[in-house]
Amino acid sequence: MKISDLLQMSVSSLLKRKLRSILTILGVVIGIASIVTMVSLGLGMQKLQLEQIEQYGGLTSITVMPDQSDVVTSNSHLIDDDTISTFSNLDHVEIVSPVLTSSAILLSGKYKDEIWQLNGYTLEGLKALNYKFSEGGLPHKGESLKFIYGNQLLNDFVDAHTGQGFYETGNRPDIDLMNDTIFTVFDTESYNNSNNSDSEKPDSGFESQDDEDDNDSSAKTPAKKYIIPAAGVLYGEGEDAWYDYSYGVYCDIEALKTTLRQVFRNRTIPGQPTRKNGKPYKKWYYSSAYIKVSDIKYVSAVQKEIKDMGYDATSNSEWIQQTQESSRSLAAMLGGIGAVSMLVAAIGIANTMMMSIYERTKEIGVMKVLGCELKDIQALFLFEAASIGLVGGVIGNALSFLVAFAINKISGQQTCYITAWLVLAGLGFAVIVGVLAGYFPSKRAMNLSPLAAIRND
Repeated sequence: MKISDLLQMSVSSLLKRKLRSILTILGVVIGIASIVTMVSLGLGMQKLQLEQIEQYGGLTSITVMPDQSDVVTSNSHLIDDDTISTFSNLDHVEIVSPVLTSSAILLSGKYKDEIWQLNGYTLEGLKALNYKFSEGGLPHKGESLKFIYGNQLLNDFVDAHTGQGFYETGNRPDIDLMNDTIFTVFDTESYNNSNNSDSEKPDSGFESQDDEDDNDSSAKTPAKKYIIPAAGVLYGEGEDAWYDYSYGVYCDIEALKTTLRQVFRNRTIPGQPTRKNGKPYKKWYYSSAYIKVSDIKYVSAVQKEIKDMGYDATSNSEWIQQTQESSRSLAAMLGGIGAVSMLVAAIGIANTMMMSIYERTKEIGVMKVLGCELKDIQALFLFEAASIGLVGGVIGNALSFLVAFAINKISGQQTCYITAWLVLAGLGFAVIVGVLAGYFPSKRAMNLSPLAAIRND
């Protein structure tokens, strides 16, 4: 018997008993919708947690710091250009950027902000951070120093006279980070130690970034102020949105090094180690290194390899692993709850098929007498059971999409996350359950005696 004939006979049989077929299919619909919706809740929670981890430094990134226990007595585990080259040659490492962290003071009108996280990355490293911008964008290669401001940086500005800012008054300063003139002091020690009251005035003592005059950092000499244009302001979804970058200032590391050399000519640059005689080294030592790994599954291995070199390496791998394990457990538990409905649906399919065999006993007997093979008779009932599962699976998936949409709409976030594999798995599971539920009824149909079946009333 051809497959097309089996399909036609199966569909015809189901249509003859519409109400019974609809009720049986409804059980499958509820079962599949329950499973898909429950599992999608677990996947949605995992996705939200991973997005949160991404805001705390990324899923495939590793931060490498010098071994602090070794820094005091030796420079062997400090990070320099040779170290960066070594990290770049590790397997599964895509991008390595040195990170030079410095401090500065920003001045705008009566407001000032002492920033401790002025972070210089390579342009490739800045791009790999994948930060979103509300204004502007990344600086270009070869440009002079430009700043990228975090979305919450304005909260740190305080009135230079009262010392009060957003956290005391609740009001953010009226400063346009992109367009207003903001002066930057890199020699923060000279600025804070200066007793020259004129040095506090934003309209005096300003010099351009290209000024090459040396500056004594004594208490009586005001620190120079530089005009550093803004490259961009990072994105924040709402005024209170917090991200890993919210209070930082970022820039091109090469432009930052050039500027620091000009500011601290013939002097030790703050944060750089010195020789025993107090003189600075000729090469740069970096505060840390940013490493981007090709895939999340390699993060732990690369992190361990770096630690074995004697450096402190941190990542979100342990947090990610715990999140994935808890999410898998939650998805399995929720899926198990939904599977109970599917078990009830399977019983319904088996009951429907058994009733169908009792009602069609004479038809089965005729088929056997006419020479129909036993495997074709079994296939006929299996096709009917599979059809019930298939139709129920399709409608169940459609219903789960509607339920997920309603939940996401009410919660205001993607609480339910239905993937393509989940849809296919739900559909396949419905068909398999249908076939399994119809297997024993089909075996009964095969074992019926032809003569007894024909005589059956």
